[in-house]
Amino acid sequence: MAQAWLEVALTDLQSSRNNVRHHTEEITVDHLLVRRGQAFNLTLYFRNRGFQPGLDNIIFVVETGPLPDLALGTRAVFSLARHHSPSPWIAWLETNGATSTEVSLCAPPTAAVGRYLLKIHIDSFQGSVTAYQLGEFILLFNPWCPEDAVYLDSEPQRQEYVMNDYGFIYQGSKNWIRPCPWNYGQFEEKIIDICLKLLDKSLHFQTDPATDCALRGSPVYVSRVVSAMINSNDDNGVLNGNWSENYTDGTNPAEWTGSVAILKQWYAAGCQPVRYGQCWVFAAVMCTVMRCLGIPTRVITNFDSGHDTDGNLIIDEYYDNTGRILGNKKKDTIWNFHVWNECWMARKDLPPGYGGWQVLDATPQEMSNGVYCCGPASVRAIKNGEVDLNYDTPFVFSMVNADCMSWLVQGGKEQKLHQDTSSVGNFISTKSIQSDERDDITENYKYEEGSLQERQVFLKALQKLKAERFHSSRRGADLQPSRPTPLSQDSPRSVHTPSLRPSDVVQVSLKFKLLDPPNMGQDICFVLLALNMSSQFKDLKVNLSAQSLLHDGSPLSPFWQDIAFITLSPKEAKTYPCKISYSQYSQYLSTDKLIRISALGEEKSSPEKILVNKIITLSYPSITINVLGAAVVNQSLSIQVIFSNPLSEQVEDCVLTVEGSGLFKKQQKILLGVLKPQHRASIILETVPFKSGQRQIQANMRSNKFKDIKGYRNVYVDFAL
Repeated sequence: MAQAWLEVALTDLQSSRNNVRHHTEEITVDHLLVRRGQAFNLTLYFRNRGFQPGLDNIIFVVETGPLPDLALGTRAVFSLARHHSPSPWIAWLETNGATSTEVSLCAPPTAAVGRYLLKIHIDSFQGSVTAYQLGEFILLFNPWCPEDAVYLDSEPQRQEYVMNDYGFIYQGSKNWIRPCPWNYGQFEEKIIDICLKLLDKSLHFQTDPATDCALRGSPVYVSRVVSAMINSNDDNGVLNGNWSENYTDGTNPAEWTGSVAILKQWYAAGCQPVRYGQCWVFAAVMCTVMRCLGIPTRVITNFDSGHDTDGNLIIDEYYDNTGRILGNKKKDTIWNFHVWNECWMARKDLPPGYGGWQVLDATPQEMSNGVYCCGPASVRAIKNGEVDLNYDTPFVFSMVNADCMSWLVQGGKEQKLHQDTSSVGNFISTKSIQSDERDDITENYKYEEGSLQERQVFLKALQKLKAERFHSSRRGADLQPSRPTPLSQDSPRSVHTPSLRPSDVVQVSLKFKLLDPPNMGQDICFVLLALNMSSQFKDLKVNLSAQSLLHDGSPLSPFWQDIAFITLSPKEAKTYPCKISYSQYSQYLSTDKLIRISALGEEKSSPEKILVNKIITLSYPSITINVLGAAVVNQSLSIQVIFSNPLSEQVEDCVLTVEGSGLFKKQQKILLGVLKPQHRASIILETVPFKSGQRQIQANMRSNKFKDIKGYRNVYVDFAL
């Protein structure tokens, strides 16, 4: 009797079991999501007889992208019977029963990530071939696999930088650092599909989809694509940036509390950009996408972050004779804080030793190879001044270690006031591993300010940039030469402006000191401290001013000015009291609640100027969140949210938003209407947690007077008994 050919009746992709082993069960257990470089199992059920290894040959075919190609690696054909297949994909027999066979498949640790189609061909002993489509699966990067370029050898770090779906983004100023809670939500429903759609919407995919899909095995390539796609400057990326303070046709960036709502809005609108984002929103959304794809990622805040537009490692700031900071044609600025990402990956495209954490910045500041993206730039290369290494290392170096030059603009002339080598790049911060504390990682980016090593690295970077500029001009590149750096001997400004006096001969110092914490709605009380360190009398005229700042350093118009005349005896110190009332600053505040107070002093007998300034961040009382009872999966949970109006005036259009991955299916919006002056109120929300483990609730309240009163509460959700 002739042997029947082998016919597949059913396939079990073992999604639930495989996803748990591949750390993707948080995304789903209903569809197969696996990581490269790690085996996954499936079971084939046959209709008429069992698999016979000597007589039957099962050939697997996997394909990704619209134009799968064997040569590009986006199509692979590999046999169960052959152990020495030329394909880097492999399959082997686990168990073989009377009518079913369990096999293991494994993608190479360099395979392109994305959505795959899985098919088999069965070649029976009589030469008959039958083909079956078994289904789809998604392949992700694998930080648990030592051969994967994103391998991270610490389980606590993997849990924090891949698996944790909430965190903190640090904002404020170096003198008042506040954690902003954020729901990354990388495992929420549809987020993985949105992340893959984002890759398919990139300019690279639109131009050459076959090559783009083939390159998706490289975390360097994927991270650059994502960096460009988070902003919308070149494409229909996720977010429109807006620093204008006018957000009437969108959402104020300060109001967002998570990435999920942003990504879902982008997807639902046919991949049209969401309005609006600023640096922390760009970085938070990129963190969500990268963690979802399997690349270890964290969010970094750099306080006093330089934006050097001409590549000379000098940030120029201009002041008028009242001490007011001016805008400038160069657009050099020092951002009060700037937020970017670090992603962990090997860098085989760089010399040995420059893998590990890499800077990626999705905020559209400068173009990189013709596209608004930034990185990956090796953190170690930045610290060592290796600004000639890819990608965008000079720009990132300037953000953390540029010098700052202050100029007085008066009568059409510019007078050098001060050169500061340590004001840029302070308290570089990220969330601690498995903790709500802040980690200061400044030493990862630069040597200690004031040290010989720090200056040597700065000069090394400067020389490399000058050499590159020289070689570019010799090659005939269309580059505009930058203004000679103030460090140069031939600086045109040094010809007609007095040099800064050495610190050991400075005779008068000025300093601001706050008398009370600067709370929103209250007067700001401070003093100007003047100290005469000489043995002579000093007569000072000091111009004082205050103006609001955006967090990117852009100044708004001054709203307060004063003039102080101070006479100092030898070695004498005096204080000059100042007060800015709430009525004076309330209507001039930006969303960032930043006020810069400045003093420009001059002696009657000397042409020298003394400049001092201080940035004040006004604080709000945070929202209080209480969890009423035990949190258990699939059981009702009551949450109390307590909030208040901190102002001595009525506020209107109050809206409370609450979210939390694993706790709420979608963001909750509660219209509160009007809140009376200093009024304190609370509401009770009901929800049903649907995921166990450590979770976080994030809340934000906005009104016509403020946009970002925030609060959070960590919650541990137990399994139902």
